[in-house]
Amino acid sequence: METYDVAVVGGGPGGYAAALRAARLGRSVALIEKEHLGGTCLNVGCIPSKTLLRHAEVIELMHKAGEWGIETGPLKFSPERMLARKNAVVEKLRGGIAAQLKSRKVDVIRGLGVVHPDRTVTIDAPGGRRAIRAGSVILATGSKPHIPVIEGIDRVRFHTTDTIFDLDRIPRSLAIVGGGVIGVELACVFSSLNAEVTIIEAAERIIPMEDEEASRFLHRQLTKKKVNIWTGSAVRDMRPADGGVMLTVEKAEGGAEPLRVDEVLLAAGRTPNMAGLSELRLAMNGRFVAVNDRMETSVPNIYAVGDLTGGLMLAHVASAEGSTAAANACGQQAKMDYWVVPRCVYTLPEIAAVGITEAEAKKQGIEVRTARYPLSANGKALAMDEEGFVKIVVGEKYGDILGAVMAGPHVTEMISELSAFMHLEGTVEELAGMIHPHPNLIEALGDAADSLL
Repeated sequence: METYDVAVVGGGPGGYAAALRAARLGRSVALIEKEHLGGTCLNVGCIPSKTLLRHAEVIELMHKAGEWGIETGPLKFSPERMLARKNAVVEKLRGGIAAQLKSRKVDVIRGLGVVHPDRTVTIDAPGGRRAIRAGSVILATGSKPHIPVIEGIDRVRFHTTDTIFDLDRIPRSLAIVGGGVIGVELACVFSSLNAEVTIIEAAERIIPMEDEEASRFLHRQLTKKKVNIWTGSAVRDMRPADGGVMLTVEKAEGGAEPLRVDEVLLAAGRTPNMAGLSELRLAMNGRFVAVNDRMETSVPNIYAVGDLTGGLMLAHVASAEGSTAAANACGQQAKMDYWVVPRCVYTLPEIAAVGITEAEAKKQGIEVRTARYPLSANGKALAMDEEGFVKIVVGEKYGDILGAVMAGPHVTEMISELSAFMHLEGTVEELAGMIHPHPNLIEALGDAADSLL
């Protein structure tokens, strides 16, 4: 039986980050992946959606350009070429990951791995069954779409966030069940392609886990794009109808309303993928695998990272967890710190946040000051014909930056400046004293900080 210092089960952001970290620390590493390297994020999530969002952004700019005196002919779409470009981006990044693993001498084994308590892994590989043993095992099997319980759902055609990019045509109408991050991003994509989009969200607002003002801002922007948003609403049942789907939606204001659409997308969250882990009898935290701050499970020398643990289900968090788990699997002492984790919504315009909101500070009994600066007062934003705002949350006692939320163009890039300030325990005085380039969107951060002084 082949033996390795570290075996990683799953080749997504958490898995390949763990494999690379362990290899850099001089350990022998095997990575088991039954499908494509890159996991959900690269193959059916972050990268495909961001590629298509770039297409949507260009389409919106072309429409807006007419108001600036730049006129073009009739706009035409080629879904085939758009999807081909998306596939080319995915393939290129897959190849990059494979090259990194090869350069670090990580053995990539294709197949479904079943992990046993003695840290052996049985793999049903294309060439036949094989088994390996490892000193430590890192579980990075990811998640799969959650399918809500809806009457009649088994009788209709629907898409999940894993399959929506398999469409070979643009639907005339699309219902998105779930107004979280993935739901609103895909609403931007399909509305730009002239689909009539309806978001159905059970909570009282879209992106309910983020700042309320950011949620209201995004709601207004999506409404301008003619996206229908039904909050406080739930799908009661579904049934086939004229080649599409008829939904009955319980509305917030009471009563039920029928909604007929060509396609339905379920974007109601994700659930852990526990395939191949049943023999371990791991301690659980609800549906998810319980881990300590070293990413170790209840079974010694077996670690779990990424969506499997149910924390912040973000690719960059999975990568950080994978690196932490690998360090500990190699004998180091590393702890996972979630204090400074940027959260990004890649809509048009974007939303980005880090740290705590003003409301969360109040719940925790933390005295804070906040400053809000509108992009309507920012020269670069006016030149770009864009809207938005930045808001920072500052501790009353020390002036330390505790959180921020931004709405507008390119804020998912800008949020890293605030993350760096928080990571280095910077103060609002230091932020206000920093020289920002002019004209630039990021000047708004300095202006917001200056207003608190």
